[in-house]
Amino acid sequence: MGGGIAQVLAAKGHEVLLNDVDEGRIRKGIDGIAKRLDRDVEKGRMSPEQRGEILSHIDARAHLHDLDVQLAIEAASERLDLKLDLFRFLDKNTPPEAVLASNTSSISITVLGAVTSKPDKMIGMHFMNPVPVMKLVEVIRGIATSDETFSFVRDLAVGLDKTPVEVRDFPGFISNRVLLPMINEAVYALYEGVASVEAIDTVMKLGMNHPMGPLQLADFIGLDTCLAIMNVLYDGFGDSKYRPCPLLKQYVAAGWLGKKSGRGFYDYSAGSAQANGAAAPAAAASR
Repeated sequence: MGGGIAQVLAAKGHEVLLNDVDEGRIRKGIDGIAKRLDRDVEKGRMSPEQRGEILSHIDARAHLHDLDVQLAIEAASERLDLKLDLFRFLDKNTPPEAVLASNTSSISITVLGAVTSKPDKMIGMHFMNPVPVMKLVEVIRGIATSDETFSFVRDLAVGLDKTPVEVRDFPGFISNRVLLPMINEAVYALYEGVASVEAIDTVMKLGMNHPMGPLQLADFIGLDTCLAIMNVLYDGFGDSKYRPCPLLKQYVAAGWLGKKSGRGFYDYSAGSAQANGAAAPAAAASR
């Protein structure tokens, strides 16, 4: 998602520093941006000159020392330890007035801000994927987030042609507090042998008018990310209704993480999604 965030900022004329853990991933991010812009040129949505202008605003670099920036947006994996380390680092390597934002989909903004020297400058800026297409940005206020910081990020989101929605700092915020339990319940329906992968997704697409079924959507999100978010909800609320389905845990343990690994509830190895076969256990487990 970092590449998508960089793209939408650069498209509005902001100067962007794009970082990742190594040169290979940085190049992959730039290539992804370039391919998306190429498609826009091919479809007549922008000129080749506009494409070049957007890319000229993105400076890809492998280090993050002494950053002279107004805003740093973290879009790392949904791991608390990793995010805490990043914000400790960003706190030391950005100006005191710089806003620190996280694209986290579930982790507490208050917890992240507490490891910095400026929790009032810490905020959640949760984009939806794919970032260049989706309009929503959840703007999450930690307990110490200042009105000034909130207004800055809200106005920035509006300037990116996004729709910001103010959300309080509770596990999963709004989007994933509603979405992930639905996905988890779909996995339970598969686990208990209620219906097949394709049947579950078809019911939600044709019956509820969802553009994508919950199991296919889980594959696109990444099953490891889905599990991480369910664990945040379960730990944060202590309510059994958020308990991750054992089948979801099993898929993640097997490395079946969805589209990014080539296999999840669907098999992507042939170039198109094919529903995997039986996934229910021999005997349905109680919850």
